This record gives sequence, C-alpha cells and structure tokens, in this order.
Amino acid sequence: MPTSFPADSVGLVTPQVMHFDEPLMLACGRALERYELVYETYGQLNASRSNAILICHALSGHHHAAGYHSEEDRKPGWWDHYIGPGKPIDTDRFFVVSVNNLGGCHGSTGPTSTNPDTGKPWGPDFPKLRVRDWVHSQARLADKLGIDQWAAVIGGSLGGMQAMRWALEYPDRLRHCVVIAAAMKLSAQNIAFNETARQAIISDPGFHDGRYLEHQDVPKHGLAVARMIGHITYLSDHVMGQKFGRELRSGTFERGTDQPVEFQVESYLRYQGDNFAQSFDANTYLLITKALDYFDLAREYDDDPVAAFAHAQCKFLVVSFSTDWRFAPARSREIVDALIGADKPVTYAEIDSHFGHDAFLLPSARYQQLFGRYMRRIDTE
Repeated sequence: MPTSFPADSVGLVTPQVMHFDEPLMLACGRALERYELVYETYGQLNASRSNAILICHALSGHHHAAGYHSEEDRKPGWWDHYIGPGKPIDTDRFFVVSVNNLGGCHGSTGPTSTNPDTGKPWGPDFPKLRVRDWVHSQARLADKLGIDQWAAVIGGSLGGMQAMRWALEYPDRLRHCVVIAAAMKLSAQNIAFNETARQAIISDPGFHDGRYLEHQDVPKHGLAVARMIGHITYLSDHVMGQKFGRELRSGTFERGTDQPVEFQVESYLRYQGDNFAQSFDANTYLLITKALDYFDLAREYDDDPVAAFAHAQCKFLVVSFSTDWRFAPARSREIVDALIGADKPVTYAEIDSHFGHDAFLLPSARYQQLFGRYMRRIDTE
C-alpha cells in the first residue's frame, strides 16, 4: 500500500460493475428487464463465505464507503472512519460489500441511464422504487458473489431502513442487523422536509419536467436549495452555533453603511448546495426521497411492528444519537421496544453527541468503541 495512505485505510479501491439480465419485478408493478449495480469490496471473503458484511448507504450516499480511488484523492470514502483494518468494521476479519443503490446516480442503473426502449435517458420515466426493491437487488448481488448469508447487514439513516427490511424479507440470509440513526417510518415533519426539497427542484426552470438531460440542462439552483434544506436538518443547533454563530463573511452592521451583510452560515450552505448540484442527479433525488417517504416497516403487518419483527431471525444492534432530531432517539427506542416485544435479541445504545443526524458518519470515541465491540462479537465462521 502506498505510504501516502493511513495504515488503517483499505487503500486504493476500484469500483466494480455487476450486470443482471434477469428481470427484476418492482413493488410498483413494473419490471426492469436489465440493470447494473456498481459496488466496491474491501477485505477478503473467507473459504466458507461466512464473513461478508453488506453496507447500505443513506440518501446521498453511494458505493464508495472506504479507501481511495486514486493516490491524488484528498478525501476517502464516506464511512472511512468505520471501515478498515482495526476499525469497527475490520477488513482484516470481514469481507465488506458496499453497493450503489438501484436508481442511484453513481453508476448503478437509474434515471441518468439509457432507457433501452427509447435510446434516451430514463429521466422521470424510471420506475418508482421502494426500499424492498433495493433489498431484492442486493440479494441478487449476493447470489452473484456466492454469499448465501451475510454476517451482518449494516446501515445508517435510510441504510438502516434497508437493513431492517433485509431482516424481514430474507430472515435466513443475515446473522446480524445493525440499524443506526433510523426509524420504522418517517414522521410527518420528515416528509414535509423532503417535499419542500422536491418542490425546490421541480420549480427550477432548468428541471424541464424531469427531461433536463435531453435539454442539456440541469436544475442546479433547485438541487442546491434541496441540499441546503437537507443539510440544515442533518446538523444540530449546537453545531451550527459553534461552527458559525452569527459571524459575518462580508458586510457590516455599522450605521451609515449599506453594504449587504452575509453571514458565514449562508456562505457555507451555498457552498454545500453548489457542490451537491454538481455531483447528484435531480431525478435520483426525487426518486430516493419518495422511497424514503413511503417506507413503513409495519404497514403490511396491520401496522404492528411486533408482528413485523416476529419474522426476523437475526440479532440486532440499534444505535441513536442524542441531538439527532431528524431521526430522534425516540424512533430508535420504538424499534427496540418492538424487537423486545417480538422476543428478538437486541443491543441498544444512545450516543451523546453534538453533531445531530450526521453523527453516524463522524468519529466519536464512544460510538467507535461500542460499534467495534459489537462487531468483534460477530462470528465469522
């Protein structure tokens, strides 16, 4: 491994592509005749193929969870704090698979892909997706990789919802389910935030009813505003205040001046929004936030989460963060209560953190210690 990478890094990684020719029936009633999933792997699969871990990403995530794509990369994968040699998800013990969800915009078949029926980008015509569709496509990927059972399926936020759905859809195909900063369904407030973000995109003149790629256009402003809305909800008031306070980037409040005042937090949010608009697809954002809104783990079980979890066969770790108001600890405790009601083995921890919902992505001594201890208990044979 090049000396430029930290010793606990998985180092250079190369995304891989898996092609699927067998149609995938979706929850919406439509089928994808052919599709591709982009994924990365870290560590080595053991002889018994029993040490595999599946990483499920959140809304704006993707397959690049750890390591670097080139020696020039300045930032590693989005969960590099937790995946690597000696880290909680220890690649000296586990074979880790991280996949870009179907419908994504980082290589897997999605709205930016070519619709074979038209020769044009799928755009708004791409089928509507549900969390269970991601799980079914991930199960097919596991089949292709020769993995009959995951040692664990792990996810934060929307990824945690996928992990729970795995426990119900394929109960015999995972031994542990790790659910971090998630919920069994979204609150009305969460749905409202998502709809506000979607409206920002849809109302952008560059959206063109979702056919912006055919017009060589992108709804950059709408995407940027959507990201700004989301970013605000992922951070805590404490972090926002500590990081920015009411500091000015430009202008003054002195009398007799009419120079426009710009706060540091305004500049920061615009920077985050502009970067997101350059790297994420608008139709993908609409697709994924709708799948997030529709997720309800217990809907088909007469709204009884205990009855839903009765189907699970694995052990659970559930983690929440004290200042996460997007997926508050109360939502995680609802998961734990349902698991206890269903007589399932569950470990629960609420981590004291100032970082809001983003805490599941960031380094934290107690979080890393607890996560690592649980992962070391997982039998890889």
